[in-house]
Amino acid sequence: MDTTVNTILNFADAAQRLKSVVNRTPLTFNLNLSKKYQCNIFLKREDLQVVRSYKLRGAYNMMSSLSPDQLQRGVVCASAGNHAQGFAYSCKKLNTNGVVFMPVITPNQKITQTKMFGEDKLTVKLVGDTFDDCAIAAKKYTEENGMTFIPPFDDYKIIEGQGTVGVEILEDQSDVDFLFMPVGGGGLSAGVGTYFKTFSPKTKIIGVEPEGAPSMFEALKAGHPVTLDNIERFVDGAAVKRVGEITFSICKDVLDDMHLVPEGKVCTTILKLYNEDAIVAEPAGALSIAALDDYAAEIKGKNVVCIVSGSNNDIDRMQEIKERSLQYEGLKHYFLVRFAQRPGALKEFVNHVLGENDDITRFEYMQKHNKETGPALVGIELKTREDYDLLLKNLNQYHINYTELKSGDNAFGYLV
Repeated sequence: MDTTVNTILNFADAAQRLKSVVNRTPLTFNLNLSKKYQCNIFLKREDLQVVRSYKLRGAYNMMSSLSPDQLQRGVVCASAGNHAQGFAYSCKKLNTNGVVFMPVITPNQKITQTKMFGEDKLTVKLVGDTFDDCAIAAKKYTEENGMTFIPPFDDYKIIEGQGTVGVEILEDQSDVDFLFMPVGGGGLSAGVGTYFKTFSPKTKIIGVEPEGAPSMFEALKAGHPVTLDNIERFVDGAAVKRVGEITFSICKDVLDDMHLVPEGKVCTTILKLYNEDAIVAEPAGALSIAALDDYAAEIKGKNVVCIVSGSNNDIDRMQEIKERSLQYEGLKHYFLVRFAQRPGALKEFVNHVLGENDDITRFEYMQKHNKETGPALVGIELKTREDYDLLLKNLNQYHINYTELKSGDNAFGYLV
């Protein structure tokens, strides 16, 4: 690791600055996960942070380091998520005027939440359809108004603030064999990773990204940050097209492994955390735990820490989370079925094709352009993954004219 980084990042000073502002979140032993993986698993509960994510640490650390003149002129950020809320809270705490740029498509819940933390010190501007459009507008506004831009991850003060998560972990549990944490732009992993490499060099540090947004994974492979053409935005707290230049330069030295997890696996993990431990995790917050299955053999008998990075999960997303989980687990399938135009065809399908535990969860006739009845969109939920083979066997045995819709197909995105 570059020794100059340690001269720039002063985690002790950052921890002191943040002491009266952030919650010192608990490091909790998780019995269910520990039994499952036959090791000691501790969860760093940043989902219990005052703004329900670790992002407050970096934002406040940077903003509180600004000069009185900079604070008087005001600050700007671009974010539709956790960074915006940490930024807003910091504006109120530091009594400085802040402007948050958010894409026009940002859900009202996120806008309301951000305004709640910033109160009278915050202005929200909705600009552009994408985060990239929004960020360009924010930086232009910053320059035109002589204000200070507060980036989400690519700044030493942001990295230093996020690194205080690592300070607290090692104060509570000095013997850590494995550390799993989510990676988006790289601020958290750069900060916590640097601290661990300095004070717990034996710890194996594993960064985890969603499969659909592998920006750090691809950067490490290429040897430099790369801009991804398209990303899956479902794990919104860790879905960026390009990691930071500074964060990459640090992460390439401090990450021992970079792992990708399918979005459906993240959804299954969210549901299990909620049902088994009453933990409400956002998709990015569940990433570190979602990776454990793939490291089960390595972590057996070890002390393992997973950072649960946040819990800003809109209740309206739960149906989508359940749907993605069922598809990932092989329990939900969609078919276009062209029923024979004769009496009893549908009854035969229900009585003979479906297994006794299969359930139709969606049934919708598609209308052709000439208003004739077309095929039916049929969604079927199974009890076990093994029931799928029997379902296909029955479809073929009874000569059902069908097409299965797969998640990668264009038709799937339009119809499901």
